[in-house]
Amino acid sequence: MSGGAPDGGRPRVLGPTVDEQTRCIHYRSELDVIAIRFACCGEYYPCHLCHAEAADHPARPWPTGSDDERAVLCGVCGSELTVGEYLAVASCPACRAPFNPGCTLHRPFYFD
Repeated sequence: MSGGAPDGGRPRVLGPTVDEQTRCIHYRSELDVIAIRFACCGEYYPCHLCHAEAADHPARPWPTGSDDERAVLCGVCGSELTVGEYLAVASCPACRAPFNPGCTLHRPFYFD
């Protein structure tokens, strides 16, 4: 699987992003500042719709027990959170940028 940046910098985010904080054409409010590394390919996308449009395979959520996988990118500061960290907070632990609380409605797309 891919994931992190090859040069040690910020990981690349695939799909139709509209700014450097990982907002996309589907979700672009002030609070839409995360990207998800998908379990199926190890690539970061801003949302499940971006993955559906840009990837050549169906999405697969992170299975139960993947809490230690670094799978969420804060688009504000570039920190990578584990699944467990992300699911336990409402904002980035590193920079305090608030996350969109509406994202919990999409949890089944990303995490079992």
